[in-house]
Amino acid sequence: MHRVANFDVARQFHSKRLGLFMKVMFGLGCALAMVGMRVLLDVWAEASGPFALVYPTVLIATLFGHWQAGITAYAASFLWAWYFALAPIRAWSFENETDASRVVINAAAVLIVLVLAEAFRRAVANAIGERDQEIERRVILQQELEHRTKNNFALAASLLEMQKRREEQPEVSAALETAIARIHSFSSAYSNLALRQGEGAMVTMQDYLVDVVDRVTRGAFMENVRVEVDSGTADYAMPREVAVAIGLFTNEALTNCAKYAFPDGRDGKVTVKFDGSGDKWSLAIEDNGIGTCASTEGSGIGERLFAAFAQQAQAEYRVDAKPGGRALLLASQSLN
Repeated sequence: MHRVANFDVARQFHSKRLGLFMKVMFGLGCALAMVGMRVLLDVWAEASGPFALVYPTVLIATLFGHWQAGITAYAASFLWAWYFALAPIRAWSFENETDASRVVINAAAVLIVLVLAEAFRRAVANAIGERDQEIERRVILQQELEHRTKNNFALAASLLEMQKRREEQPEVSAALETAIARIHSFSSAYSNLALRQGEGAMVTMQDYLVDVVDRVTRGAFMENVRVEVDSGTADYAMPREVAVAIGLFTNEALTNCAKYAFPDGRDGKVTVKFDGSGDKWSLAIEDNGIGTCASTEGSGIGERLFAAFAQQAQAEYRVDAKPGGRALLLASQSLN
């Protein structure tokens, strides 16, 4: 239905002459279609309602072929109906005295339909044009916002990096390093989301998580640690707001894995598992290291970030200890 509403016979032609020719031909085509229907109707009800089919013919021709097609269909279909459908057949004369006024009234009524159809068509075309301009304006503003946001992330990270180089106390330097890593994590997740802004309101989670994990792996993990993504539902899609919360949650968890789970060059493996069905989904980030993929900062900022990301994703999370490692679980339903 949406395609039908946007149909325009002359839209694809850049030449005005060719466009006008196509409009006239479309009007003639509508008139010929009316003649065919009229011939079929005459089998059951000959000469009844001679001008009845002229109305929809002119309406369709005008809506989809502009007023030029409407005028063409109007002239061709109305004159044909007068000559071939109105008694006496194949004559311009009138069988009854009232037929003259009948023809005039129908001619005026069809003309009114043509004018109203053209006015409606122009109103719809103007509305579509304004909508497209507004969409284009918003896209430009969104791109500018994304550019400024990325610059702000980079500026914040640079300022902290400068402060870290000047800092002599190891504890403060480590805290600044953690803050810089988190800023890069946020920037990475934001970039992943921005790349998908043209795909609509939904994000395919497998591709999204693979990209997120790949970015963090290249920047945080040594070659001796293998990081894998296991998605049981390749085409599972989620709203952007939920997807970016899961991405940030994954960033924070993997960053902690890189810092705490594999000290002193220890070999290891981290698995990111995502599964979804209907409106239920779950994310599990497991490692076989001696630390944990969850925050080790207790009730500090790391713990608050996990809680904030889980709340944004409308989910719950918990940390599970298991033989040979730990797992950080996030799910859309109760984990108890």
